[in-house]
Amino acid sequence: MLQIDSRQFVQEHGLLACIQCGKCTGGCPMAIKTKLNPRSLIYRLLVAGNGFDLEGREELWDCTTCATCFSRCPKLVNPMEAVIALRGAFVEKGRVHPNVKTALESTFRHGNPLTMPREDRAAWVGDMAVKSIEEGAEYLYYVGCTPSYDPRVQGVTRAIVNLLQGGGLDFGILGAQENCCGSEVRRLGELGLFEMMVEENQETLKSLGVTRMFTTSPHCFNAFKNDYPKNGLQVQHYTQVMAGLLDTRSLSFTKPFEKTVTYHDPCYLGKHNGVFDEPRRVLKGIPGLTLVEMDRSREKSLCCEGGGGRMWLEGTNPATRLAQMRVKEALETGAQVLATACPFCLLTLEEAVKHLSAEGQMRVMDIAEIALQAL
Repeated sequence: MLQIDSRQFVQEHGLLACIQCGKCTGGCPMAIKTKLNPRSLIYRLLVAGNGFDLEGREELWDCTTCATCFSRCPKLVNPMEAVIALRGAFVEKGRVHPNVKTALESTFRHGNPLTMPREDRAAWVGDMAVKSIEEGAEYLYYVGCTPSYDPRVQGVTRAIVNLLQGGGLDFGILGAQENCCGSEVRRLGELGLFEMMVEENQETLKSLGVTRMFTTSPHCFNAFKNDYPKNGLQVQHYTQVMAGLLDTRSLSFTKPFEKTVTYHDPCYLGKHNGVFDEPRRVLKGIPGLTLVEMDRSREKSLCCEGGGGRMWLEGTNPATRLAQMRVKEALETGAQVLATACPFCLLTLEEAVKHLSAEGQMRVMDIAEIALQAL
């Protein structure tokens, strides 16, 4: 039997403030396809007494941690954090999906969840001239795990380097010294491992004197900005840096990109951090590009289902993935390109396009890839 002290849990997570209005479940994108029901979960925790039985609560792994529940709660209750904490009880007992176990063990051993060698972390650089942060630079470019190793996303990483070098930005990378930020480790409930990653990463950044950094992934951006202790470190997403370079005319686009584009707001950039305008400013600054909006955009954006560890749980729920719903919404706009600014979104949306046999109608691109074609 797997139980928690529900009375203590309810107090620690402020669940007594819940008025059972149901806005969390009404907004939850996974509630329409799984048994996940934030309102019901909180109610059961409230009435459980001393012990809450977690047996059979496999729907906890369906949460994508998109934060829609928290953003819509009139009492500022955070069901997402409660789900993460409940996952921790499963992790503590080793009761996790084999894919999750592999990802967590790989993060501990290799500094990434992808079972890739630490020494190959900067192999994406190839013959590019990219400075090491040890040589001294104004910014650290924290690349991240998927952008370092995944062949598809490596193209985005190289595009970012070319764009920001073209804008005269002084930055360097950690190379093989780079470690996982721990964002998904935390969301999967492995708080002990996450704390270890935080300590190691902080020591590295402090020893190198890093005060300003930017990231490829919104998940890394969110982790360093909101999950790590505030030590004066200034963190940005790469689209924010690009927008700033465009504002100062350090970066400009000269080649037209004659296509209609719709933009998918990544949850960890938009809902979690309110970064909606900068990615659009970059797209609007590209000659020939026509930007159209999906009905569900900005705060209402539909999650792609890649966050919260769902990248390692693909196939555990046979229902239609949210990314497929999102691609259908993008197709309805008449856009030729579905743009995003998140490695997880890029991969899930591309897979959805293939699944729907819509490759001739819709192409998925990162903003950096589009911008590079206009440089």
